Amino acid sequence: MMLRDRAIRPLLIAAMMLGSLDATGAGADERPPNVIIVMSDDQGYGELSCHGNPILQTPHLDRLASQSIRLNDFHVAPMCTPTRGQLLTGLDAFRNGAMNVSSGRTLLRPELRTMADYFRAGGYRTGIFGKWHLGDNFPYRPEDRGFDETLWFPSSHINSVPDYWDNDYFDDTYVRNGARVREKGYCTDVFFREAMEWIASQKDGQPFFVYLPLNAAHWPHFVPERYREPIREAMKRNADIVDHLPKQLRVALVSFLAMCANIDENMGRLDDFLEREGLADDTIVIFLTDNGSTMGEKYFNAGMRGKKVTLWEGGHRVPCFVRWPAGDLGAAREVDELTQVQDLLPTLAECCGLSGLPTSLDGTSLAPLLRGEVDQLDDRMLVINYSRMPGRRSHDGPNNRAVPRKNGAAVLWKNWRLLEGERLYDLRDDPHQDRDVASQHPDIVQKMRAHLDDWWAGVEETAKQPQRVVIGHEADNPTLLTACEWLDVFVDQQAQIRRGVRKNGVWHLIVDHPGHYEFELRRWPRESRLKLAEAAPEVRVTDGTYVKGSPLPIREGAIRIGSHEARAEPGADGESVTFTVPLAKGPTELQTSFLDESGNEVTGAYFVYVNRK
Repeated sequence: MMLRDRAIRPLLIAAMMLGSLDATGAGADERPPNVIIVMSDDQGYGELSCHGNPILQTPHLDRLASQSIRLNDFHVAPMCTPTRGQLLTGLDAFRNGAMNVSSGRTLLRPELRTMADYFRAGGYRTGIFGKWHLGDNFPYRPEDRGFDETLWFPSSHINSVPDYWDNDYFDDTYVRNGARVREKGYCTDVFFREAMEWIASQKDGQPFFVYLPLNAAHWPHFVPERYREPIREAMKRNADIVDHLPKQLRVALVSFLAMCANIDENMGRLDDFLEREGLADDTIVIFLTDNGSTMGEKYFNAGMRGKKVTLWEGGHRVPCFVRWPAGDLGAAREVDELTQVQDLLPTLAECCGLSGLPTSLDGTSLAPLLRGEVDQLDDRMLVINYSRMPGRRSHDGPNNRAVPRKNGAAVLWKNWRLLEGERLYDLRDDPHQDRDVASQHPDIVQKMRAHLDDWWAGVEETAKQPQRVVIGHEADNPTLLTACEWLDVFVDQQAQIRRGVRKNGVWHLIVDHPGHYEFELRRWPRESRLKLAEAAPEVRVTDGTYVKGSPLPIREGAIRIGSHEARAEPGADGESVTFTVPLAKGPTELQTSFLDESGNEVTGAYFVYVNRK
C-alpha cells in the first residue's frame, strides 16, 4: 500500500458507503460520456480538507473525492507547462517539447495531436476555459490544437508579459476564439461560468469535452476579500501551525488558501449545474492539480517533502479524482497503483471510444484498473524531468540550467525514488525522504539508472530541438512576439517589464510566406500607450498595487534577423522603433536591442509586433 492517508481514511470510508460509482455502463451504440477535466494551479495534495488540511475547508472537493476513484500515488511534473503538455499528448515533456514555463520551451510540438484533437475526431465538441500555457502564437494556440471554443489568456499567469497589460484577475481581458474580449467577474468564476454556459448551449445531444485549467491559486494571490476571513479565523485556531511564519508569508498564505476556497465553491457550482441539466451521471469529471504546492512546505504538506519545481514527492504527487456514475467502475475507492498524468489520455480514449492514438505513448490506459478488471498495473518505472528556470542568465548555451539534462530527473518505481541519478529513497520506511539509501541498494540504483539511460536515449534528440513560432501565416498575421519566447532566458512577468530587467534573447522563428515584414519593437505593449524611455506609473488594481516602473535610457533600436541588421531611432510618438525587412520562407532567428545614447545595449525589446505586408 503506497502512502495511504491514514488520518482521513475513516472519513472516506464513511463517504464511500453513501455514494458509489455503480452503473450499468453505456452500450457500444449509445452516446459516449461527456468529459470535464478541472486542473487547478499550484494547489498541492495537502490543500484539501479531505487530505487533512488543518486550515482550509473544501467540502465540495471532499464530496467529489468521496464519489470518485482516488488515485493515491498519482504524479505530474513539478512545473505547470510540462504537466499540461503531458496531459494533452500522453507523452513525457522531453518528448512533446513543452518542458518549461517560459524561456522558449513552452511550445508543444505542432505535429502532435492533442486530447482535444482526438475528442473532436471522435464526434465531440471541445472547449477550453482558462490557462493554456503551451504557446501563445500560431501554431501553438488552443484554437490551433483541436478546441472549438476557446477562452484563455497567454503564458503562465494572469499579468504575465504577453497578457493584456495590467490584468488583475478581476474584469480582465482574455482571448476568446482569437479575439480579445473583456469578461466581467473574478477569473476563476469567469472560467467556470463560461464553461457551464457553453455546455448549456450544446442542445443537440453531441457529447462535449471541457478542459478547465485554472490559473488559481497561482501568484499573484488576488481573490475576493470575502474568502479571506474564514481562513484568518482558521489560522487563529491553528496558531501553532502558522505563527512561526513571517508576517508577509502569513498574509500570502491567507490569500492563497482563499483562492483554493473559491475553487472549491466553483466545483460545487459545477456539480449543481450538472445535476440540474441532467448531465451528472453520464459525465466523467476529473479533478487534479498541475504540480505540488507553492505553500505546503511552510505549513502543511500531507507528510511529504518538497514543493513546486522540486523532485521530492511534494513537488509532483498530486490529487487525482475520477468520477463517472454511469460508467461501470464499481464503488468509490482508493487506488494505490503508481500512475501519472500521461495516463489520462489513453484512459479517456478507452472509456470514450476514441481511436487513432499512437501505440508509442508514455502513458497507459487505467480503464481496466478503474473498472476493477485488474488489481494492479504491469510493473512500471516513470521518469519525471523538465527544463529548469535559467535564473539570471541572459543567454542560451550548454551551461544554461534550462537546457534539458538526463540527470535532472526523478525515476519512480514502486516504493522507490531515484533522484538525479544518485539519491535513492524508500517511501515505505521513509515517506518524507530523509534518508538516502543508495549505498544499501546498489542493485536497485543500477536498475533505475539503466531505465533512465534508456529513456534519455529515446528523448535526447527531440528535447534539445527548440520549437519555432511561425510568422506571416494567415491564421496569425499580424502577431505579437514577447520575451517569453527568448530561448533559455526567463522574462515572463509584467513586474519584470515594469522593473526594466536588463536581458536579451533570441526568438526562433519560421517565416511562413516570403515577403516584406514589419517589425515594431516596443518596451511596453501597445495598449499601455507608454513611451520607450518612460516608467509605468503605480497602478492600484482591485486587490493590490502594481508598483511604479523604472525608466530606461533608450535612444535607439536595433534588429538582427538572419543576415539583415539595422538600427533606427524611435518614431514620432516615442513608443516604438520600426523596421521593414525582406524575408525568405523558412527558419530564421530574430534578436532585437534597445540602445542608450552611447550605443550600448540596454535590453532587448520585450514586445515585437510582426506584420507581413
